[in-house]
Amino acid sequence: MSEYVSLKPSTLLNPTPVVLVSCAEKGNPENRDLVTVAWAGTVNSEPPMVSVSIRKSRYSHGLISGSGEFVVNLVDERMAKATDFCGVRSGRDTDKEKETGLKTVPAEGMETAPRVDGAPVSLSCRVRQVIELGSHDMFIGEVKAVCVRKDLLDEKNALHLEKAGLIAYSHGLYHRLGGVMGFFGWSVARPDVLKKRMEELK
Repeated sequence: MSEYVSLKPSTLLNPTPVVLVSCAEKGNPENRDLVTVAWAGTVNSEPPMVSVSIRKSRYSHGLISGSGEFVVNLVDERMAKATDFCGVRSGRDTDKEKETGLKTVPAEGMETAPRVDGAPVSLSCRVRQVIELGSHDMFIGEVKAVCVRKDLLDEKNALHLEKAGLIAYSHGLYHRLGGVMGFFGWSVARPDVLKKRMEELK
């Protein structure tokens, strides 16, 4: 039997996705921000909704609260260093696009919030609900549009996110995603299906 020790309550759910949330001031879209968020998740399928939890003190919190919009941009390895920078500097006094070389462009379905050009996937979200939790507020956003980089689609327009080079965050460290172990339902797949699908994923 394995041995365990008890730790104090903490947010030790790991790993988490790394996303770059883009937002802007309503009526003044030139005043925009990029904020790194590790506390993001899927919360509903129909309609599609995601959540991001942001500290009340963050500059982006006010922008999202005012506009009712945000864009969740998935991050690949090429964007990792810039993404870290956006998490440790404030948009109140730093032009993050200028400092990192990242570029924002208009996002489909949004009036104010932009998306990050070059991100593998961007999800345009309109705020449906804000839940005050304590140190953070959770913004639940309905996904109004999804923008995918063309190189991640095959000739049949099937999406291959396994080729995107996405990264994850675990206990203060950024990680590359490793090789594919299986696919949804692989534990019960017929041997011939399992072999075919795994060969396709190599």
